[in-house]
Amino acid sequence: MTQTGTIHGVGLGPGDPDLMSVRAHRLLTGAKHVAFFRKAGRKGQARQIVEGLLPEGVIEFPMEYPVTTEIPLSDPRYNEILSQFYEDVTQHLIRLAQAGDDVVVLCEGDPFFYGSFMHIYERVRKVVPVKVVPAITGMSGAWTATGAPITWGDDVLTVLTGTLPQDTLTDYISRTDSLVVMKIGTNFEKVIAALKSAGRYEDAWIVQYATMPKQTVTKLSEMTDDVTPYFSIIVVHGQGRRP
Repeated sequence: MTQTGTIHGVGLGPGDPDLMSVRAHRLLTGAKHVAFFRKAGRKGQARQIVEGLLPEGVIEFPMEYPVTTEIPLSDPRYNEILSQFYEDVTQHLIRLAQAGDDVVVLCEGDPFFYGSFMHIYERVRKVVPVKVVPAITGMSGAWTATGAPITWGDDVLTVLTGTLPQDTLTDYISRTDSLVVMKIGTNFEKVIAALKSAGRYEDAWIVQYATMPKQTVTKLSEMTDDVTPYFSIIVVHGQGRRP
């Protein structure tokens, strides 16, 4: 009787392969099947991070998003299309595991922190064995790149997504000590407006491509170059209690 394989959600960290865990490296270099998300026509950021680490003959399964920004999040079709996508790719991974093969699913940052792998995890965890390898988050790489602690003493850290309504963003930003804004995407101008309304714009930094070769770290108010929203994180440092 064939022993069921395991699906491994492997966190790769913020982008620099040197920041990957030993466990992640071991699974990657011994993988038979590797699955990864990507936008159609792209190589995929997670796949680029592991370039040169996968063994010869590894079987790759690119999972191409059917939509990214083409349909608004508020459109019911968005969830319908993505739900079917996750169902389809999950069934493929389950079939591989039920045939006795382990599968490594590449995850940027940490798999359980706003990662696409969560949608696979919820669909497979009661069907086949699944294990998750935690990793350094993208936001940790970003605030470290600024060269200053993100929190001091009793500071409260708030993590927001740029997809929230502007009033909601403003409310949270005005009440927190330190801040991380992720999922900026097409919401960049809205996030800027919320930071200004909350009086935190002058304190904000934007980090693009954190820990990667193209990394840039800039005071948001001093930005002159074009922003790459998908690979950008905004941080505001806390200034709390210290000895």
